[in-house]
Amino acid sequence: MIDVLQSIIPTALFFSAPLIFTALGGVFSERSGVVNIGLEGLMVMGAFVAVVFNLTFADVFGSWTPWVSIVIAMIVGAIFSIIHAVASVSFRADQVVSGVAINFLALGIGIYLTKQWYGKGQTDMVAQPFFTVNKVPILSDIPVIGPMFFKGIYTTSYVAILFAIVAWYILYKTPFGLRLRSVGEHPMAADTNGINVYKMRYIAVIISGALGGLGGGVFALTIASNFSQTTIVGQGFISLAAVIFGKWHPLGAMGAALFFGLAQSLSVVSSSIPLLSNVPDVILLIAPYVLTILALAGFIGRAEAPKANGVPYIKGSR
Repeated sequence: MIDVLQSIIPTALFFSAPLIFTALGGVFSERSGVVNIGLEGLMVMGAFVAVVFNLTFADVFGSWTPWVSIVIAMIVGAIFSIIHAVASVSFRADQVVSGVAINFLALGIGIYLTKQWYGKGQTDMVAQPFFTVNKVPILSDIPVIGPMFFKGIYTTSYVAILFAIVAWYILYKTPFGLRLRSVGEHPMAADTNGINVYKMRYIAVIISGALGGLGGGVFALTIASNFSQTTIVGQGFISLAAVIFGKWHPLGAMGAALFFGLAQSLSVVSSSIPLLSNVPDVILLIAPYVLTILALAGFIGRAEAPKANGVPYIKGSR
């Protein structure tokens, strides 16, 4: 049993990291009252930018290339999300439609530029992807737990968990977090108390864009290693499901992302698990999406969204 867990847990953490980053972005956006269906598009843009930057500047930055690549992916994701912020907050457009438009726009830009720059439907394989850490000193020597959590793990998995803790602290332990949550619960009351609702929502959507771009970049440089039309296929929507499943809470979203990451990992490690070794591959491949539906069907009724989520704010209206 321990051997099985030692093969499952590192793989689950590996698949979970991009979902955690993107789900945290969704939490920030939706806590401010802006629905962000565009997480998929933000991941696509982040993946595209991270891969192109990695291929272009691998000789310049060397082993630091993947880290610089995901920072650039964050910046571009943040800038790209401004489109959604302008449409949703300033123009009070339907937030779902705006998010869907972001998804199509990002994929269209990514595919078009890939064909223009590389002359084919996909980029080359990146020269400097992320690599696993062989072992974490001292911690990897802990009996049972050490080999599971501190050997053969990607650094990005630890960073994702750290980001979730930081996001929880920001949202629930700082004045900024209180203001952000207030505009998602009762924007008119927040406005009456001197909080700029539009500004807070813009900031939240831009943070969401940065984290979505980060999630896409990490996915591309750990799992995919290149960019094509099929690099991001549903991971953004799974992250959105993690936001709802996690009840719009950073740590809850992280837990849900870990659950979905575990589901994705089963198709990889199934051969080493006796109970799953005879299960057809197609069943294991669709398992994450089926579990997403089941999770939402079972919990969406119990999860209470921020009261003003999806409702455009018009200053001075009741």
